[in-house]
Amino acid sequence: MLYELSEREIARQRLATGMVFQRFNLFPHKTALENVVEGPIQVLKIERKQTEAAARELLTRVGLTHKCDAYPIELSGGQQQRVAIARALAMKPTLMLFDEPTSALDPELVGEVLAVMRDLARTGMTMVVVTHELGFAREVASRVLFMDQGQVIESGPPEQILGSPTQSRTRGFISAVLS
Repeated sequence: MLYELSEREIARQRLATGMVFQRFNLFPHKTALENVVEGPIQVLKIERKQTEAAARELLTRVGLTHKCDAYPIELSGGQQQRVAIARALAMKPTLMLFDEPTSALDPELVGEVLAVMRDLARTGMTMVVVTHELGFAREVASRVLFMDQGQVIESGPPEQILGSPTQSRTRGFISAVLS
């Protein structure tokens, strides 16, 4: 049953959801560390010292310990995306949304981001990922939905949808992506 949420309920749900975009959306005038601490300090009102310690741990988790003081322009696309992941995780979400997180990356950098996402999956993070990385989806997904023009065409376990799709549109897409 559908019902309308109050503004307060919407805000509470947004706080529990982390979002990683295609284009990183980092603050260009802030270092990697400053990008990660901004949300917890401004929104969650956590003291700077505590937030910085947690941010350093997150940057270490995504393999960027040595880049805390680097500005986005000094980082590769893969590094920027990993800072964006750390920034989203700093808000302690229960759900992470990824909108084509590797689409803006050079092929050599895709693996760096997917490795971080694999680690999140292993630790039990609930994720909704929009991706063309079919091997990654097959490896980490518990459920795959194939959508076309805003409609769910097919859904099920990754082995079924990516291995033996029943819909011609799904088969055509997989064939095009894998060729």
